[in-house]
Amino acid sequence: MITPVPRLAGSLKRAGFALLLIAACARPALAAATFDEVKREFRPSDTLILARDGEVIQRLRTDATVRRGQWVALADVSPALRTAMVLSEDKRFYEHSGVDWRAVSAAAWGNLWNTKTRGASTLSMQLAGLLDEDWRANAGGRSLTQKIGQTVSAQVLETRWRKDQILEAYLNLVPFRGEIVGIDALSRTLFGKAAHGLDEREAAIAAALVRAPNAKTAQVTQRACGVLKTIQAPAKVDCDGLDLFATAALQRKAFDASEGIAPHLARRLISVRAEPVEAMRGKTSTSTSSVRTATSTLRAPLQRFAVQTLSQQLRELRGRHVEDGAIVVLDNATGEVLAWVGSSGELSSAAEVDGVLALRQPGSTLKPFLYAQAIAEKRMTAASLLDDSPANIQTAGGLYIPQNYDHQFKGLVSARTALGASLNVPAVRTLVMVSPDAFQKQLAAVGIPLKESGDYYGYSLALGSSEVSLLSLANAYRTLANGGRYSATSLVRKPKPEFKPALDPGAAFIVTDIMADPLARARTFGTDSILATRFWTAVKTGTSKDMRDNWAMGFSQRYTVGVWVGNSGGAPMWDVSGTSGAAPIWAALMNYLHRAEPSRAPTPPAGLVLARTQFGNQLEASRDEWFVKGTEQTLFAINSIADGAHSKPARGQKRIKNAAPEDEIAPRITAPTSGTIIALDPDIPPTRQRVSFSAQGHNLRWVMDGKPFARGEQAQWLPWPGRHVVQLLDANGKVVDEIRLEVRGAGIKTAASQR
Repeated sequence: MITPVPRLAGSLKRAGFALLLIAACARPALAAATFDEVKREFRPSDTLILARDGEVIQRLRTDATVRRGQWVALADVSPALRTAMVLSEDKRFYEHSGVDWRAVSAAAWGNLWNTKTRGASTLSMQLAGLLDEDWRANAGGRSLTQKIGQTVSAQVLETRWRKDQILEAYLNLVPFRGEIVGIDALSRTLFGKAAHGLDEREAAIAAALVRAPNAKTAQVTQRACGVLKTIQAPAKVDCDGLDLFATAALQRKAFDASEGIAPHLARRLISVRAEPVEAMRGKTSTSTSSVRTATSTLRAPLQRFAVQTLSQQLRELRGRHVEDGAIVVLDNATGEVLAWVGSSGELSSAAEVDGVLALRQPGSTLKPFLYAQAIAEKRMTAASLLDDSPANIQTAGGLYIPQNYDHQFKGLVSARTALGASLNVPAVRTLVMVSPDAFQKQLAAVGIPLKESGDYYGYSLALGSSEVSLLSLANAYRTLANGGRYSATSLVRKPKPEFKPALDPGAAFIVTDIMADPLARARTFGTDSILATRFWTAVKTGTSKDMRDNWAMGFSQRYTVGVWVGNSGGAPMWDVSGTSGAAPIWAALMNYLHRAEPSRAPTPPAGLVLARTQFGNQLEASRDEWFVKGTEQTLFAINSIADGAHSKPARGQKRIKNAAPEDEIAPRITAPTSGTIIALDPDIPPTRQRVSFSAQGHNLRWVMDGKPFARGEQAQWLPWPGRHVVQLLDANGKVVDEIRLEVRGAGIKTAASQR
């Protein structure tokens, strides 16, 4: 029974050769595929996001169907893994030419006697099956035709590829466990390291998974122990503890979906790229690159500095209930994004929210565009006097009563001071001149589209009651930096931006000059605030209602920097102002950008006049002021009416017959009228707002809801939401007049909000 075996083996080999010859003539499988072509067609499940200089700044998973890392060169695979894989899967890999006929004979003999043996598939044959789906085994195994085709393909590979190329391709294409394909994904997922760092124990587990990718832990451990015995002397192998190590490795998911310093930028870049993700393959110095990359406009050192600065500032503000922030840096000339920090990362409870794109209330940061529009329409100049005093502006919802950041009124101030010191009442008065709807259209022109019409927001639009993104707001400031010319931002390098006029150049220059003037903002910020830089910059801060959002927006000659801090969930901050929240981050970034680069003031455009200006009653110091041509003047003053001019009849005036003596006029409330609805300013704490009452008569007392609160002809009342009854009492305590009013508002705020 034993003597026919050589004859049987010879017959099998001759029959195999005949079948292989037929198959080779019928279909030369993979005859045209080269190693370089296979490597170029390799598709990682991750995309590497590169900085403008080619440095990797983020790895982002872009294929959810498979977990496949980057292509790993054979030289970058640990020797332990290479040895384990060859000894486990194909001991005579470096001896055969694609088919291990000794293994084939052993397998055939085992099948003849129904003896369980290891398969005769070589690494070359397995690679052929990975490269051509026609030769891949199905649930029932490979058919005879598939086996023959796989064998032919393996021999073709051996004639065209080197051994090291076959092993390299195999390690990168072989499936391991679940969705994991390739040694890079396996190493990073199960062991949290690159393939070059795998030791013998880790290599044994990897080799064991090739044989049975989804086997149970005990089976993987047993096979890994066997692999270790082939690598080392069996007597020296100690498999104790291998089961615990394998269990921990198979449960580990160390390969995060995103890793780097620009996660939000990476997702945004992938979403806006014109070409599909499948087409994103980087261009390197060789023609065989299979690395999927997307090159951004970011500067890697600047991005790292921005991330570090934001984290440091938020740690200092942590006691004030601030955990989120965002930064964007733009190149003024090109619109390229140089830095994009979407969140504070581990400091945030909502790190996935992109603060660069999230919609937030901008507070006072919209004021420069409002004043620019009013100046462009020649409704005012930078020297025009605005009344910073209590104002009750009638709206559909009642009286709008704006107040200032420091809750004090400055009286008559120039528009330069009103904008520089960020005074709210003058801004609202300016919007009354411009109209909310016209202002909404101007904002759209500079790249700040609003969800609703200007009339929807009303006069609170002057104080930033709408919602905008940090990116659009920063680009609007970049429009000011470019003299009123707008162009879109870009995350990829482009030849030349397309600019279009969005704001009058002269008005843009004047507003920029105001924001760069430390004296203009001195009344609110002082002359030595964090906003003052050693080089030329223009800057504006803002804080939204309830102190939920804090901004610092500004630009130099070359860069625009926008910073937001707050809480992604909308919770209010505690005692955070424009100069203590976002401004320190803005200043740090500006100093970093200009540590060796100058910044000079812009050149005034045609159509502007610089004239010496004086102010009546010494309201402000004389100065040289910029004007749109035709609006210049040398003196700005408002004639005041003498006190008491109307308190007594003019000399020679005759008293009307039968008129009641002055002291006999019936006491009554002259303002406000009964039925008035008072709308609290959402940007100012109610404890800082007041409603003015006036009456005629003598020895008067005021009662609010049955409780006395003031005496005299004038009274100030702290408004409180609800319906109220106001009574006026004479000297005898008799009610002589009564009105009813309603106060509408969101409730009490604990700290200042608008800056």
